[in-house]
Amino acid sequence: MSQPALLQVDESEVQISAIRAQGAGGQNVNKVSSAIHLRFDIPASSLPDDVKERLLALRDSRITQEGVLVLKAQQHRSQDLNRLDAFSRLHELVNSVAHAPKTRRATKPTYGSRQRRLEGKSQRSETKAQRGRVRGNSDAH
Repeated sequence: MSQPALLQVDESEVQISAIRAQGAGGQNVNKVSSAIHLRFDIPASSLPDDVKERLLALRDSRITQEGVLVLKAQQHRSQDLNRLDAFSRLHELVNSVAHAPKTRRATKPTYGSRQRRLEGKSQRSETKAQRGRVRGNSDAH
């Protein structure tokens, strides 16, 4: 089986804005807008419809109710590196749902597995039955 082609997101469908990064960084963090805010409108994109559905079905807090994926990249001090990081994370997310999962077929448990299960249950039952109060002759008072 050959490796399937990876989906690419067109850069014209992505809104990118540079913002100031949070956290430690000294004077640099206060002066330079090095963090990247990436917005990708999933319903309006040119992705195949089945991929859009699977993306929107993800339980991901970065996807708004309108179906806009919002990524913030502020790992690096350079704006270019943060832009590359944001795009790579976007492509990674899109390609994680690019292929439909295999449908599961229900199967019956085998005869042997049923026998092993019942044997385990009866052993456990024996163990628990041994835990009761000891019943002996009552002349020990």
